[in-house]
Parts: sequence; structure tokens; C-alpha cells
Amino acid sequence: MHVLTVNTGSSSVKLGLYRVDDQSVPVLQGVAERIGDHGRLLVRDGTLRFTDISGSIPNHAEAVRLFLGWLGRERPDAAIEAVGHRIVYGGPHHAAPQIIDEALLTDLRDLVPLDPEHLPPALDAIAVTRAAFPGTLQVACFDTAFHRAMPAVAQSYPLPQEPATSGIIRYGFHGLSYEYIMRTLRGIGAADGRIVIAHLGNGSSMAAVREGRPLDTTMGFTPTGGLMMGTRSGDLDPGVLLYLLQIQHQTPPELNALVNKRSGLLGVSGSSADMRDLLARSQREPRAAQAVELYCYQARKFLGAMIAVLGGLDTLVFTGGIGENSAEIRNRICDGFDYLGLEIDAAANSHARTIISTPGPVTVRVLETNEDAMIAVHTETIVRNEKESHV
Repeated sequence: MHVLTVNTGSSSVKLGLYRVDDQSVPVLQGVAERIGDHGRLLVRDGTLRFTDISGSIPNHAEAVRLFLGWLGRERPDAAIEAVGHRIVYGGPHHAAPQIIDEALLTDLRDLVPLDPEHLPPALDAIAVTRAAFPGTLQVACFDTAFHRAMPAVAQSYPLPQEPATSGIIRYGFHGLSYEYIMRTLRGIGAADGRIVIAHLGNGSSMAAVREGRPLDTTMGFTPTGGLMMGTRSGDLDPGVLLYLLQIQHQTPPELNALVNKRSGLLGVSGSSADMRDLLARSQREPRAAQAVELYCYQARKFLGAMIAVLGGLDTLVFTGGIGENSAEIRNRICDGFDYLGLEIDAAANSHARTIISTPGPVTVRVLETNEDAMIAVHTETIVRNEKESHV
């Protein structure tokens, strides 16, 4: 089955055409960046040849239309049999991938106030692909679904019963990435025991998994919580927000912009949300150094919390843009955990080998994640089951 995958971020969208079989092979991959600005769309085929389609990309819908237009011109033989979408926020009622219908779309529109950064562009992308492929089954794959198997205590906030029953719980995010990493670990016989997966990128989180079951994660009710990120604050004392509302008279939209777009690495450094930039500047710019130090400090603290939940650690996995590519950040985060038997092999780490730890009780791995492949797998399964049920 050939599946089109659509993975919308807050200012980007990744698109892929996958041939789904045992390996889920990407036939084509595209990414539109800097949406809302002078963006560009890069398309790559299986030979690593890039096509750069630059121009104005005012919104996510236009980025998807641009990709589909290119696909129609350059690959008119591409037979798309299903479309899979990454939906960041599934809410309390959507714990597994499902066919997109009007009832689901109504639910997602109701959830927009809880995730104003991700849900509107995802809904726009769905509208474009439904118009482009009428009658083709489309599937929503929820980033929150992986964590719905966490124990009830890990999903709970210390609030009165009424907020909890209205859906204010800890959902967790980056679930498609965590699913893919666990699938990879199962494939190499390394999915047992106590595992912490650190998905570190512009959005950052960690998950604790024991014997294949998720036990806890750092993000909570929204993707803003947990670790400090590129532009997101991560966890804050609720009193900070009350102070900003009551004393500094900030409005809810201003607070949203503050915690989602102006904080994190960008807010602390005052210059960049990109870890590569900050590492390069940290020797000469104190604020850049401060941002890097705070990020690693918080990551070590959250790693310790995940280890406490697991009752120890057998495997630590780094993934995501920072986790896969920054040897220095990996080394800084692991520093100080030698009492657990966690020791980094400097040479292996600098070359980003699959295993970057010295032989011992804790194995540290660097694994590439692929949310889009996971979307393709889920979509193929749901669509195949749907078709078989009507035979």
C-alpha cells in the first residue's frame, strides 16, 4: 500500500510517500520550513536528490498544496491509497489511530484551545488532503496515544476531582517517536528492562518505559510542559502565570506567546532557539552559555526523575534533532550518573555510534527516530482492517 503521510509542526510540515511493507520504505519525502515567512519546500526521492521549491509559503495548507502540485507534475503515476496525519493532541477520548470522519473533526476543533500551536495547521492540512483525494480513507495518528497506557497515578494532577473529570490530566506527547524507538529496540532484541528515551529537539521530552510499557513522561497536559525546549518554557510554577496575569496584566494570548514562542533556549539566550548556534556562541556569549547549561541541567534532573520511576536504568536512548546530533549535549546530560554504571565512551559518542557507552550495566544508544514511518504503519493497518471488515 502507498500511503501519504502528513506531519504538521507549528512552523513546518513534513510529507512523505511510503510504500508500507515490513520496512515501510519512503518513496518520496518533503519538508516545508519557515512557514509564514519566505519558506521553502525540499523534496527528496530515494536517490537523496533534493528538489528545492522556494517561495512564499504563507500557511500549512499552502505547503501541502505545493507538495501535492509537485507530486502531480513530477510523479503522476504515484497511486496514493491512504493518507495518514500526525495529530499532536488526542484529548481524553482518542487513544488509538482512527479513521478521520466528521465526528472526529468536530472533537479536534473543540480541542484547539488546548493546543493552539499544532491543531489548527493539522486541521488545515486534513482539509487540503480530503479535497485532493475525495473518497480516500484518511487516518489520524495521535501523539498522545502512546502514553495512555501509563499508570493512572502518572496521568494525574493533584487537583480536585472536577478538573480531572473534565479532561485535565497528563497526556504526554512525542508518542509516535517513542513508538518508533520501541519498535526499533524490539527489532534488535533490546526492548526489555528499564528504558529512558530522551527525544531532544526543538520540542524536548523524556519517557520512562519498563518491559515495553510506558510508566511516565515529562510533558503533561500540553506540549508546553516538562523540559525546557527551543522556544517553550517547559514546567513553570503556576504562580508565575498568576503573577503575569494579575500584576503585569498580560492577556492569555500574550501568555501563550511567552511560554510557547519566546521562552526556552531562545528566551534565555536572547538570540537563538537552535542548539547548534548556541554551542558555537557559548564561548563568547554568556547568555548562550547560560541557555545550554540550563537545558542540560534540566535534562539531567528529569532523567533522574525517570530513573526513580523505573527503579533503576538499563538503557538510555537519545533521539531527536539534538539527541541524535550533539555529542556535547549527550555527554553533559550523562555526566554525574557514573554511580549507576553509566559511562560514555568519548570516541563512540563523538562519532554518534549506535552504542556510545562503555561496557557496563547501562547501555546508552543513539537512534534515529521516524514519526512518519510510524504514521505510515498505523495508517496501513487501520485502512486494511477497514477494507477487510467490508468484504
